[in-house]
Amino acid sequence: MIYLKSITLREWDKRETAGFPFALNIVQTLNAVEFSSPVTFFVGENGSGKSTIMEALACAIGSVTVGSESVKTDPSLASVRKLSQYFRLSWLKRTHKGFFLRAEDFFGYAKAMRQSQEQLQKEMVELEGEALKRSELAASQTRMPYANEISGIKNRYGEGLDTRSHGESFMTLFQSRFVPGGLYMLDEPEAALSPSRQLTFISALKQMVEQDSQFIIATHSPLILAFPGATIWSFDGGTVHKAEYDQLEHVNLTRDFLRNPQAFLRHL
Repeated sequence: MIYLKSITLREWDKRETAGFPFALNIVQTLNAVEFSSPVTFFVGENGSGKSTIMEALACAIGSVTVGSESVKTDPSLASVRKLSQYFRLSWLKRTHKGFFLRAEDFFGYAKAMRQSQEQLQKEMVELEGEALKRSELAASQTRMPYANEISGIKNRYGEGLDTRSHGESFMTLFQSRFVPGGLYMLDEPEAALSPSRQLTFISALKQMVEQDSQFIIATHSPLILAFPGATIWSFDGGTVHKAEYDQLEHVNLTRDFLRNPQAFLRHL
C-alpha cells in the first residue's frame, strides 16, 4: 500500500533561509521525490543529505517518534522543521499510524521506558500502602491501574528493551510497534543489527508490506537494500536520483571487498 505519493519542495525566500539546511546542495537541487512502491530507500554517503530530508519529511508529516522528543519539540530538529514548512505532500490516502525512528534515538527511548516502568512501580507501592490503611479493597483498587499499565509494558517489550542486546532490542521494538496500515520512516535501522538480524528485519518488512504498510528507509546496508521491488533514491552527487541496486557504490564496494579483502587491506 502506498499512502504518501510524493513530496515537492516549493521555493523559499532566500533572505529568510540562510545556512543549514537550505545551503545543502541536495536541498538546493531538490524538486520532487515520488514513492511508487511500498518500500523506498534513501541511500548515499555520510553527509549527502538523506537523513536531513528524512527528518524534514517526518516533521512535515508530524510523525510519531520513537524517542524522547516529539518532532515538534526536539531541539536537534529545529533547523529541519523550518525546511519542512516548504514541503508539499501528496497523499493517495492519509494514515496516522506508524512512526519515525532514528537509530541514535532508540537507546534514549529504551532508557525512558525503563524509567517509566520503575516510576509506575514506585508509585503503585506507595499509594497501595496508603490505601491499605483503609482496607484491602481500597489497596486492590489502587493497585489495579498501575499493575495493568506495568503488565502492558512487559507484554509489549518483555523485561525491558535495555536488558537485551542492541540487535535483540531493536527487533523487539520493531515487532511490537509495527501495526498494519502504517507509514514508517526509519533512519539507518541496521545500526544495531547483525547480518542475520538484518535478514530477520527484511522478513518483518515483507510481512508488514503484506499488511498494507509503507516504509521509507535511509540505509547503508546492501542486505536491506536488496528488498524485492523497492524503489531506491540515491543522494550521491548532490542530486536526488533513482538508482538500481547493482549500480550502488555500497553494493559494488561490499561485493568487491568480499571477493578479495586483501586487495583492499594491503593498501591501508
